[in-house]
Amino acid sequence: MEITKIKLAYRVIIDNSSTFLWDKYVFEDTFKEYNMQSQQFNSGENKKNTFRELLAENEKAEQLHFLTGIAASGYVSQLKGNFHRVSDVLGNNYFPFINYQLDILNTDITDISKHRIGITFYSPLLTYFGIIEGNYLVSKNTDNANEYETLMFPVQKHLSICYIQK
Repeated sequence: MEITKIKLAYRVIIDNSSTFLWDKYVFEDTFKEYNMQSQQFNSGENKKNTFRELLAENEKAEQLHFLTGIAASGYVSQLKGNFHRVSDVLGNNYFPFINYQLDILNTDITDISKHRIGITFYSPLLTYFGIIEGNYLVSKNTDNANEYETLMFPVQKHLSICYIQK
């Protein structure tokens, strides 16, 4: 049997309508951080209010994804590598992740309600066995072995295979 290894990515969108307390903290702190960091790219008389306008004017503003993401790093580390909103089919597991990336979908320095970010969590390398009844069948064991402890994650919105190794 040929072993395929994959990484999964799970993306969460955080905006003004987010209801989880963790999301609300990330929302508020990333908005404050964006406002502070954007000043270095938004100088002169013709200041831009939205991220998209600023990016169109100054390509270096692309750095704001990373710079704003710094405000989320403490909250992400609190998760200790487990994103509990994505459970396996038994409902008792979590989505393991080893890194993440924050991106700004849009924001407006004059209106916090327009602030919208995405955070994509990336799993460690997993052994992939396929999709069974609408579920990714994977194992955290990536060694070539005869036995694997498996997990099944439902195929769902915002969960995707982002890396394949044959």
